[in-house]
Amino acid sequence: MKWIRTIDAATAEGPETLGAKAHGLVALHRLGLPVPAGFVVVAEACREYLRDGRFPDGLREELAAGVAALEQATGRRFGGARRPLAVAVRSGSAVSMPGMMDTILDLGLTSQAEAGLAAETGNGAFAASARRRLLDGFAAFGASAPDDAALQLEAAVAAVFDSWNAPRARTYRDLNAVPHDLGTAVIVQAMVFGDRDDRSGTGIAFSRDPNTGAPEPYGDVLFGHQGEDAVSGRTRTLPLDALADREPAVWDRLADALHRIEARLRDACYVEFTFESGELWLLQTRPGRFTGAAAVRAAVDLADEGRITRSEALLRVSPGHLTHARTPRIADDRNAIARGIGACPGVATGRIATTVEAATRMAADGPVILVRPETSPHDMSGLAVAAGVVTERGGPASHAAVVARAMNRPAVVGATGLVAAEGDLVTIDGTSGAVVRGRAPVAAGAADDRLRRLLDWADDASGRRARPDGTPRGEAERLRAAHDALRR
Repeated sequence: MKWIRTIDAATAEGPETLGAKAHGLVALHRLGLPVPAGFVVVAEACREYLRDGRFPDGLREELAAGVAALEQATGRRFGGARRPLAVAVRSGSAVSMPGMMDTILDLGLTSQAEAGLAAETGNGAFAASARRRLLDGFAAFGASAPDDAALQLEAAVAAVFDSWNAPRARTYRDLNAVPHDLGTAVIVQAMVFGDRDDRSGTGIAFSRDPNTGAPEPYGDVLFGHQGEDAVSGRTRTLPLDALADREPAVWDRLADALHRIEARLRDACYVEFTFESGELWLLQTRPGRFTGAAAVRAAVDLADEGRITRSEALLRVSPGHLTHARTPRIADDRNAIARGIGACPGVATGRIATTVEAATRMAADGPVILVRPETSPHDMSGLAVAAGVVTERGGPASHAAVVARAMNRPAVVGATGLVAAEGDLVTIDGTSGAVVRGRAPVAAGAADDRLRRLLDWADDASGRRARPDGTPRGEAERLRAAHDALRR
C-alpha cells in the first residue's frame, strides 16, 4: 500500500483517506489558488501505527521520497546549509478537530539550517525565532529535537499520530460523536513565514460573518506573526479589513479566493492564510459551519443568489439551529462590568470559574462561565461543561471562539478590564460582547424575514403547516417535517 499522496495530484480520494484538511488543500490547488507544496500521509498509516506501535512498512522510505519531491519543487534542501527547506507538520482527520492534535512548525531547521536561513534573509533574529518554534514544538510532547532533519520529520509524524489519543482529543470526539477509530492523516508542507518581514503576516477569514451570516469577509489578521499566534488567543488580533489598508494586493487576492471557494463549495467558507513578503498562501479551507440566525441567513441568501436550491437551504438548517435563530440579547447592558468581542451569539448566565478544574467541580451545582486569559486545547474538559466562555485575549477566530461556535456556546473574547472573582454570578452576551454582573434580563430576538421565508419553504416542502389534528406546528417541528419529506 502507498502511504503518501501529493497535494498537487489529481486524486479523487475523499477526506476519510486524506483527512478533511488535505482534501480541502487539493480542492484549493485545483482552483489554481496558492497552496504551499506538500504531501499527505494517509489516515490508514495512523491506524496501523496505533495498532502496531510502529510505522507501517515502507512509510520511512516514502517520507524520504516525499521530501525529495518537495526539495525539487521548491529548489531548497531539507536541513541544508544553503537555501534550507523547512516544513510544517499538521494533523488532519476526516472530521475537523480544531486544535486538538499536535502541530509542529519549522521542521528541518537544524543548527546549520538556522545559520543558512539567517544568511539567506540577513535576519538572524528571524532565523533564531523559527528554530525556537521548532524546539518548543518538540518540547510540547516531551522530546528534544534531533539535529537531523529526517529524524525530526519521523519524530513529528509519530507525535501527530500519538496525539490522536491525547485526552483533549478523546474528550472532543466524545462530545461531538466522532468515532475513535478514524485516525488522522498528516500533512507535510513547505513552510511559509508570516513573521519573515514587515510585509508578512497571518490570519483567518470567513466569506460571511459567522455571527450574523452577512455576506462580507470577516476574520482576524496579525502582521509579523505565524498562524499559531492568531488561533492561540495570546496575541491581540486586528479586524480582517486592516489587511486592505496595509497590504491591498494581498486583500484583493484573498477576497477573490473567498469568492471562488464559496462558488465551489456552494456554501460559506473558512480559510486560514499566511502571507510572506506580500505573497498570499492558503493553508486550509472548510465550510463555515454557522449556527442559529447566521445559519438561517446564509442558507436563505445562498438560495436567493441561486447557488443552492430551496430544498438544499432547508436541509442546511437543523431544527436545533432554530432554538437560537431569534438570537437572545441582554435587555440592558449599560452597567456591563466588561466588554469584548461577541464571538458566538447567545446569552448565558452562570458562576465564574477561572480554571478547568473549578469549572468541572462547580458545574455539578449549576451553570458556570469559564473565564480564562485565553483557552487552549488543554481546556476542553472545562469548555465541555461551561454554559459560556469569556477570554481576556484573542479575537473572533481564536481557539475559544472557534470551539465555542462548534459547541454552540455563547462566547466573548478580548474582554479586558473584567473585575470579578471566582464564584461571582455573571451574564454574558455573545452578540454584543457585554459581561453583566448577576442575572440580567434577556430579550428574545424577533423573527426576521429570512426565518419566516425559510419556514414558508418548509411548509411548501412538507405540504402542511398544521398537525393532523389541526393544531399549529412549532417552528422546529415545521422544519423537521420538511426534512422528513425531502429525505423520503
